[in-house]
Amino acid sequence: MAVDRWSPESWRSRPVAQVPSYPDAAALADVERQLAGFPPLVFAGEARKLKRALAKVAAGDAFLLQGGDCAESFNEHSADNIRDFFRVFLQMAVVMTFAGSSPVVKVGRIAGQFAKPRSAPTEKQGDIELPSYRGDIVNDIAFTPEGRIPDPRRQLEAYRQSAATLNLLRAFATGGYANLENAHRWMLGFVKDSPQSGRYQELADRITETLGFMRAIGLDPESHQELRQTDIYTSHEALLLGYEQALTRVDSTTGDFYDTSGHMIWIGDRTRQPDHAHVEFARGVKNPIGLKCGPSLKAEGLIPLLDILNPANEAGRMTLICRFGSDKIADHLPALIRAVEREGRKVVWSIDPMHGNTITAGGYKTRPIDRIMSEIRSFFTIHRAEGTYAGGVHLEMTGKNVTECMGGARAISESDLAGSYDTSCDPRLNAEQSIEVAFLVAELLKVERQARGLPEVDAAE
Repeated sequence: MAVDRWSPESWRSRPVAQVPSYPDAAALADVERQLAGFPPLVFAGEARKLKRALAKVAAGDAFLLQGGDCAESFNEHSADNIRDFFRVFLQMAVVMTFAGSSPVVKVGRIAGQFAKPRSAPTEKQGDIELPSYRGDIVNDIAFTPEGRIPDPRRQLEAYRQSAATLNLLRAFATGGYANLENAHRWMLGFVKDSPQSGRYQELADRITETLGFMRAIGLDPESHQELRQTDIYTSHEALLLGYEQALTRVDSTTGDFYDTSGHMIWIGDRTRQPDHAHVEFARGVKNPIGLKCGPSLKAEGLIPLLDILNPANEAGRMTLICRFGSDKIADHLPALIRAVEREGRKVVWSIDPMHGNTITAGGYKTRPIDRIMSEIRSFFTIHRAEGTYAGGVHLEMTGKNVTECMGGARAISESDLAGSYDTSCDPRLNAEQSIEVAFLVAELLKVERQARGLPEVDAAE
């Protein structure tokens, strides 16, 4: 079948879902022209580096940790919030790296995750019906007629906030804040304060022993920069296609198009129709691409999407982000794995245990930790049974100690949700719960390593 010629604007000739209705088309076009002249937020070489790292994940030689805010907020943008997220993310990566004895590829849902798909175009409070909140890049969370009007100027603020966030993340990643010993010291504080500290103490002690040995033989952060800096990449759902098009540029070294709004973009479960605009846009940019896979995606529908999005079967290009729910994963994931294996497709398999496990309790949307943990365990178990590699985890999380997800070591209950329920959209794991999930993944990675017959890495090696 012939494939139509692609261009950054070819998506405009396709049906498009989840698009806001802007009342002033001229103002929208003016904003998009401004954005098209702004500097790129990320560079093509960085996106290629991430793709190489993800190729190692696809081969079973690394693990993907992807996480961050449900939807970034203009009002919550601060150096402290970015620092707290980075610190927890780094702690999680250290725990997973040690357990899996392989690199952890760190990709934040940050510096661009401003747009949110919605199940309905409007929402109602009492007798008043207004357009749904679609993220700060589109309109305001305040339930007012003025606030809910889509405003294209918000895209300029999203760009500025993304640029500032990226600047600080790069400083943290390379300026000494990411020192491995710092990350471990923060993690020790978590272990000491956790109600389940006994479960985590053994791994913490082994990491301490390993770091002590490394320092004794001269492998210290002062003389080895790889111990004091790290790579962190950005990602978001490429939902607002006019914004994405405006930030799509030709790479001068290869002549290829890259979406410079983030290193990795993904297509959501509501916008992955093969003949629609979001798939059309994503097929033409050379960034790593994520594809959300929910219960409605059948095996016979997945392979045509891979044909469109990764016709060359390039390793590291495609990450399949599964989001079924703890009660549905066993019914849906095996068929997708078998179809991909049968066709010989190179993909990263990642689990999003958040979106399929949302319930309502006490008037709040929440996610029980036991269901999140259960879906992660099932993900690893199914891949082991199929002889494939469980390559990643995708989390909605924050570095703050919010009370949005029930359960965890501190047993947040329905009555606790109102204490610090700060999300502008979906419930997030708090800092402690995020690290608890990291310890679970660490245990599962260790089992996976043993099942593959790989040697244990001793602290003194």
